[in-house]
Amino acid sequence: MSLASNPSLLPNSWSTLVSHKNHLRAPIFIHTSTSTSHLRFFASTNVNVISHNPLPQRNSANYQPTHWTYDFLQSLKNDHYVDATYKERAMKLREDVRRMIKDENTAGLFTKLELIDDIQRLGLSYHFEKEIAEALGSFVSFESRHETTDRTLHEAALIFRLLREHGYDVSPDIFERFKEDKGAFKACLTKDVKGMLSLYEASFLGFEGEHILDEARSSTSMHLKQMIKEEIISKTLLEEVSHALELPIHHRIQRLETRWHIDAYSKRDKANPVLLEAAKLDFNIVQSTLRKDLQEMSRWWNGMGLAAKLSFSRDRLTECFFWTVGMAFEPQFSNLRKGLTKVTCLITTIDDVYDVYGTLDELELFTSSVERWDIKAMESLPEYMKMCFLALYNTVNEMAYEVFKEHGHYILPYLTKAWADMLKAFLQEAKWQRDKDLPTFEDYLNNAWVSVSGVVILVHSYFMLNHHSITKEALDSLQNHHNLLRTPSTIFRLCNDLGTSTAELQRGEAASSIVCYMNENGNSMSEECAYRDIGSLLDQTWKKMNKAGIVDSPFPKTFKDRAINLARISQYTYLNGDGHGAPDTTSENRIRSLIIEPITLNNTI
Repeated sequence: MSLASNPSLLPNSWSTLVSHKNHLRAPIFIHTSTSTSHLRFFASTNVNVISHNPLPQRNSANYQPTHWTYDFLQSLKNDHYVDATYKERAMKLREDVRRMIKDENTAGLFTKLELIDDIQRLGLSYHFEKEIAEALGSFVSFESRHETTDRTLHEAALIFRLLREHGYDVSPDIFERFKEDKGAFKACLTKDVKGMLSLYEASFLGFEGEHILDEARSSTSMHLKQMIKEEIISKTLLEEVSHALELPIHHRIQRLETRWHIDAYSKRDKANPVLLEAAKLDFNIVQSTLRKDLQEMSRWWNGMGLAAKLSFSRDRLTECFFWTVGMAFEPQFSNLRKGLTKVTCLITTIDDVYDVYGTLDELELFTSSVERWDIKAMESLPEYMKMCFLALYNTVNEMAYEVFKEHGHYILPYLTKAWADMLKAFLQEAKWQRDKDLPTFEDYLNNAWVSVSGVVILVHSYFMLNHHSITKEALDSLQNHHNLLRTPSTIFRLCNDLGTSTAELQRGEAASSIVCYMNENGNSMSEECAYRDIGSLLDQTWKKMNKAGIVDSPFPKTFKDRAINLARISQYTYLNGDGHGAPDTTSENRIRSLIIEPITLNNTI
């Protein structure tokens, strides 16, 4: 059975969803001083030894220690890019760029679109959201009044990609004129490297059923690979093509793409020096903010004491922070990054409780305690779980309290429901593992897109982003798992499985999309075919998410961007293995380039 031949297995057709209770218990808030004292008590207790006799048998995943020690992170200097001189220079450069966008004398509307594309890829667009929106609106208005039929392939593809990126439901029919009567793309286009590359990038913004974009991706990827093989591309274009074939722009972490593109842009013959200097300086200034946030989170994590006391769990503070940068790098989202760092650190620790250390009886008690959200419920928990429960309870209550205090919105029921749903999905996976029960592929996915934690992350994101604009329609969509929650969570799960299935199999964690799919198809299904078909499902899910971000969404743009960024960070983290659970040198270098090491500037200040 293949995914392509059985559409019922695609995400929108999943028939059995994890059930949810409609009632929620009233929360009990703990004052900060009280919660701190509780944590201090448990932090002073050796929770690696549980006072049960006989001791239950415990597993170990043998996770490697963190690369990023507390002392190292605290030793990082808050460099001179925070000085007023650099900020004033950056402000001056931004005004120059703003004038470029607004300049009515720019040679042609399309030239302005290329400028906007460069501004986006150089990581500057968050400064010019209003100006870019106005420029794109003017372009769309002009195009609606004038039928343009002489666009090059590069121009048509860039127009399509930019408009789709900014929420315009533009039709892919603009590519029909580049096809032969028999339906294939014109042979002469294969010599147009720039056009092929632009069409390849545009094809990843497609929706389900847009077959012309499927054909475009297949054709352009084949020809671009052939160009590389035959060495008929210039060195600069070769780097760009190879970079795109590894992962398209639409699937990349924005800030890492910015660092790469700054280097690539600097090699262009006609690089705009103002844009280049503005991009380099902005990158370093933002990096200083990220480094400061990471140091604050390092102090928080060290004070929590979970990593020191729960030796079976992954200590991944820096990787969790890196994940949040992938979701929201902009300086104004500092509080969101810090809040999500807390959430993802707790998810990582509790995931290890369920996957590695806890007995099934303990896991059922912990799940029930979180579902009840009652401080008295933790009395029945073993000591190490009391520490986890209290850390979770205090952290989530504090987040809910801050929103209620500042904005009057009572959000705790939505947060606790998301956590309870995820832990029930964790528990189901633990039961499958204990019983050596391999679920059907569909049953596995219906549970796994919840257990992967994307919903928890996005629900917290929504409330941290939208204190002033919470709507009933959006709240209902959160509760009902709108496609902007379900599809990035599914992408997260499939990427996680593709990157971690081998390690999990070695630990005896049998259920994964790969294993369940192969088991359902019998001995005839090879691992290679299973990976290919899961990759096809991943691609279909991206198309669903693309449409969910444009059509009939009740959420503001800030949340849509975070949902898509969750899919991007997932795709990138598990591209070549488990960059979160088992980070390697490549993962370490990503963090260094994004947070630790600034870009060298020319002496212009």
